[in-house]
Amino acid sequence: MATCQLARSMGLKVLGTAGTPEGMKLIVNNGAHLAFNHREKGYTDKIMAATDGKGVDVIVEMLADSNLSKDLQLVAHGGRIVLIGSRGPIEINPVEIMLKEALVLGVIVFDATPEEMKQCAAQLFAGMEAGWLRPVVGPKYPMEKAAQAHKDIIETSGASGKVILTI
Repeated sequence: MATCQLARSMGLKVLGTAGTPEGMKLIVNNGAHLAFNHREKGYTDKIMAATDGKGVDVIVEMLADSNLSKDLQLVAHGGRIVLIGSRGPIEINPVEIMLKEALVLGVIVFDATPEEMKQCAAQLFAGMEAGWLRPVVGPKYPMEKAAQAHKDIIETSGASGKVILTI
């Protein structure tokens, strides 16, 4: 959700995917201009049509092991795919990256330097103060149910906001 809100605040055209009508509504309400159901057959054709056949300039991928091969079809020539989540391996054809002259970049927040974390936090707080960043809160669990919260995240097929642990 933050990615949609951030991109929208920068004046970018934002396309998003979700697996349910509720999820599609959630991403539109959080900045996406258009939403596509990634469980629907032919959704990639609809995304390509929405970009006039050019493809997507930047893809932020939260489940690379399921979606990276589709991302390689959707990314525009010279585009970028930023991997921020994966639950396992995937087999891809590197020629697809080469033909598009695309960049595939993996990012993990735990490796950020203290200065990078400070800059990121400043940008996020500025967005909240300005009103264009509105965190979406999902289910809340008491701290003693942290294990259940992790299990629920892994076993559910979609998200509806950040999971919160309370004291």
